[in-house]
Formats: sequence, C-alpha cells, structure tokens
Amino acid sequence: MAFFDKFRRQKPGGPEAMRARLEGAMAKRRLRGWNPPLENINALVASGGPRLLARSRELVVTNGYAANACEAFAANLVGDGIKPSSLIRDANLRDQVQKLWLAWTDEADSDGLTDFYGLQAIVAREMFVAGECFVRLRSRRAEDGLMVPLQLQLLQSEMLPFDKTETAPNGNRIRCGIEFDLIGRRVAYHFRRHHPGDSTEAGQGSTSTTRVPAEDVLHIYRPIDAGQIRGLPHIAPAMVRLFLLDQYDDAELDRKKTAAMFAGFITKTAPDDPMMGEGEVDLDGAAVASLEPGTMQVLLPGEDVKFSSPADVGGGYEAFQYRTLLAVSASLGLPYHLVTGDVRQANYSSLRAELVEFRRRIGQLQHGVVAHQLCRPVWMRWLETAALSGALEAAPSLARPVQWIPPRWDWVDPLKDIQAQVLAMEAGITSRRKVVEATGYDVEEVDQENASDAQRAADLGLMYRASPGETQGARATPIQEPNPNSSDGPPDRDAGTDLQQE
Repeated sequence: MAFFDKFRRQKPGGPEAMRARLEGAMAKRRLRGWNPPLENINALVASGGPRLLARSRELVVTNGYAANACEAFAANLVGDGIKPSSLIRDANLRDQVQKLWLAWTDEADSDGLTDFYGLQAIVAREMFVAGECFVRLRSRRAEDGLMVPLQLQLLQSEMLPFDKTETAPNGNRIRCGIEFDLIGRRVAYHFRRHHPGDSTEAGQGSTSTTRVPAEDVLHIYRPIDAGQIRGLPHIAPAMVRLFLLDQYDDAELDRKKTAAMFAGFITKTAPDDPMMGEGEVDLDGAAVASLEPGTMQVLLPGEDVKFSSPADVGGGYEAFQYRTLLAVSASLGLPYHLVTGDVRQANYSSLRAELVEFRRRIGQLQHGVVAHQLCRPVWMRWLETAALSGALEAAPSLARPVQWIPPRWDWVDPLKDIQAQVLAMEAGITSRRKVVEATGYDVEEVDQENASDAQRAADLGLMYRASPGETQGARATPIQEPNPNSSDGPPDRDAGTDLQQE
C-alpha cells in the first residue's frame, strides 16, 4: 500500500501546502540559483558605498538623462525654498522674527555663494547623487558683522569615511564615521580634514579626521530601512540601466557615423590604373576618389561600383528606448516626461495622474526629511543664537512655533484648480489659510499686501474689476443683469449659465 500512496491525492493542508504559500522561499528548479546574502543595509553601504558614490557622481555629470532627472528632483523637492510661517500670536513679535529671518537667509551660506534656500537646493541634489548631505552649524564672532552670528557649511558624503569603524578611546563605537554612545545616540562625526578627491587642496592625501560634536552637525538623508545610519543615492536603482543605455547609444551613434563616411566601393580589374577623381596615395597606400555633382563616370570593362547602404537602427529602436527609459523613470520615482522631456504620448489626464502620485512621494520627503532634518533644527539654533546675540529680544521658546510651507505646485490647467479651491472654501471644506499656503505663500503676508493694495487704490481713486477684498465665486465671468430699457427682453439666464459652465 505504501507504493500506491505516492500517487494518491494529498489532503489539503499539511507541510507541502504551507510551503506552497511561501513560493518566494522555495529552492527548487526555478529558484535554485537565487541565494542572496542576508546582509544589513549598513554592511552593504560600508562595503560598496565609496564605489557607488563615485559612479553616481560620474553618471550625473556625463549622462544627460541622469543630469536632467537630478535637476527635476531638486526643483520639485525644494523649488525656490521651503519657507517658514511663524505661528506666534503676538503680531509685533511675529513680524520682527519674520523680518530678521529674511535678512539672515542672505548671510546663511558660509561660502557666500547663495542664500538659505539655495543651500536647500544643493542639499536636494546631494540627496539625489549621494543619498545624504552634512550641514555644519558654524557659530561666528560678533565682529563678523552678521545679522545673527550663525552660518551653515555643507559637507559632501565623501568627507565622512565609510571605512572608519572602530572603538573610540572613550569607549564609544564609531560606525562608518559616526560615533554612537552606549545607548545608541549620535554624539559626534569624524570628518576628514580634506576631500579625498580634491587634488587642488594642499594636504589632500592626509587621512586624518577631526571630531565634530553631533549638536553642530545635521545629517540629511532618507532612511529607507530601520537602523540605517548612512544614506543611499537616490539614483542607485537606475544606475546600471542608465550606464548601459548610454554605452549602447554611443556605440549606435558611432556605427552610423562610420557607415555614413563611405559613399561607395569601387572594384577595379587592374588595381594599378588610376580612375577619374582618384587622389594621391597616402602613407598607408590608400587613395580616395571624390565625386562632384553631375559627374558622369565611364567605367572600364570589368569595373563595378557598389554604393554603401548602411543598416538602419530598425523599427524597434524607439520602442526599446521608450521601455528602457520607462524602467529608468520608475526606478528613480520620477515621471517619464521629467526624465526625458518627451511629452508626445502624454495628455491632460495622464500627466495629471502621474503628477499626483509623484507629488505624494515628494511631499513625504519635504515634510519627513527636508523640513524635519534641515529646516526645523536650523530654525531652533537660529532662534537661540539670535536671542543670545541680542538680535531678537524674546525668549526662543516664545518664537519657536512655526510651520514650513513647501513651494507651490503648478498644475496642467490652473483655472480648474483655482475654481475647485474657491468652491471648497465656499462649502467650508477647507480654509483660506490652507489654500493660500498651498500656493507657497504666508496667508498673513498675503492679507497685509491685499490691505495695502486696497488702501493705495482707494487713495488714488482707482477702480478694478475685482478688489482684493471681494470675490466673484468660482465663475470667472459674472451674469449680466437684464436691461429694463431694452426692447429685446431679458436674456436667457439658463443659456448663460450653461455657457459659463462650459
């Protein structure tokens, strides 16, 4: 009976059924060669981080698609800046804080090349290329003449060595250049004194490091896995495809160029006899015969001319490029048209659906990474420094409440979106503050500007179609009232309404 039991149908359940549910864990014929190592992300970054970083930087410099994707990522992540809107109830104190912050943003860069919002753009590019960026908070002297004696210094990922994993003299553990105390808190960063790839800096070959306390360093990166201590380049999933596609395009272009240089090939029965148009023989023993427009060449008996007809790239070239770049866009998490600039196959619906999903992802990075890891700690240190230096006559705790407003989104059809926002406000679904902040502006600043504009227009006796203090609803064109003096009768309101809705 045992022999026939092998051919009987197994009862549902049991070990075989349980293993079938975990198909990805099977090790039979199809998956026998799939045995990835069970490594932590920190081990992977420590071993392959330097090479991955070098390849990523080269790719963004030399590959057009990678460079365009980097700029699109930074432009959508921070735009012209993620800006603060103070929530202080005291109007005078709030105005003082906002004006002092605006003046300080022009002095924030320790290199003097840009302002605070320009530094945000550099950080966004570093997140795309290197996966991380370090910001050092540098306190300055009073004699430096700054509005607030504080500046920011950006440090690239290469400045923190990946291979520095050891035990510090004080007993703390150093992992990939970051020093942790016994309970796992970051207490210091061990930065190189010079960039390892900068040959223009004196002493660039030195491997010595300097210890910087963690309270003076901001480490901006997107944590992908729990316990991750260093960042991964955002371009990492698409690097191989971009590199191979770039090589393929270069080879295809060079093949077409070489093939186009040969107009034709002439076969002669007597190699020593010169033919019409043939030039002098070069050092390699080869001669070139040129053709002029309207030339009639008489061939000798036995001679033949075969014109070059180089092979085309084929009808599948466009489809291959599209699918490959589509996979690259999906790996980068960017819309296809932002990576390639190709909108031939796009329409209003597809663009909007694609942008909605993309901006959800960008919103995560704006609030969870840039605002939380960069803007919030800079704001807190700036308030403390301003209060200690006397530039701000208020306790930092009173001026601390703030919200960070990301840049506005530009939609495909802004008229429809503005009409939808007006209807939402009229229905009480959203507030006017939320609508204004969605455009990237501070609602109180907008209200002050509207009041100032209305007062100036009233003083000058100016009249506009819609003043800053009134609204016409969702429709852009108001319905005209009937003219009682007209003999044509009142206009058809229903017809006018339908026309406006169209």
